[in-house]
Amino acid sequence: MELRFDTSLIKGYKSASQIARVLTEDWLARNMYCPICGEKSIKRAEPNAPVKDYICNNCKAQYELKSKKEKSDNYTSKVNDGVYRTMIDRITSLDNPSFFFMHYDCYEVNNLIIVPKCFFTPEIIEKRAPLPEKARRSGWEGCNILLKKVPEFAKIPIIKNGISIDSKIVCKEYNRVYSLKTNNMESRGWLMDILNCIERLDATFTLKNMYEFVKELSIKHPNNNNIEAKIRQQLQFLRDKGFIDFTSRGNYKKIGL
Repeated sequence: MELRFDTSLIKGYKSASQIARVLTEDWLARNMYCPICGEKSIKRAEPNAPVKDYICNNCKAQYELKSKKEKSDNYTSKVNDGVYRTMIDRITSLDNPSFFFMHYDCYEVNNLIIVPKCFFTPEIIEKRAPLPEKARRSGWEGCNILLKKVPEFAKIPIIKNGISIDSKIVCKEYNRVYSLKTNNMESRGWLMDILNCIERLDATFTLKNMYEFVKELSIKHPNNNNIEAKIRQQLQFLRDKGFIDFTSRGNYKKIGL
């Protein structure tokens, strides 16, 4: 995989944002395979398609790219995106895209990850303040993607510190992580919350440790009157999917997180 951008494309461009868009979008179209089915290339979507930049001709998977000039492989910051309502409508549908997040510097890709679409919930989308009355697009409301709220194991590396990871490894990991998908948005939200709680615990943890999050989860899910039962249900789901192991009564071990 060639990591250098094609700088011949930016002759005549002066805007830094336009230059970044042209270079990064071209690079992905020329170099990226489909992380789901392994198809050797993905193509650009039709112009102005909402929350969708690329599509796989084989499996029809949809993707969006977000890029930032940055050397670090740490993906925990906010990422600017477009219209808030459009984003919410897309990620709460069954047709939402997975997201590529790219860090680049000196006209070269340093780090690239993909986050499967099943890890996008309204909670990780932050509404920005509307543009003021004097602005050309007065009242326009954009949004930010809060990557710090996405579990770390769901940020699947494709390029890490300038080194490409074998496509077969990426595809295998994507499909392993994507096995946690659910078509119910409430279930998706619960799973995200439980995963984020588990990430804050040691490699081995207890049911009692999980119950310490009851108050926090009650605030997020005020209509649920049996938080402890929901925690046990989600732990069973993660055990069945092979992401945690039940070692003894009330004791668990992370094996895939």
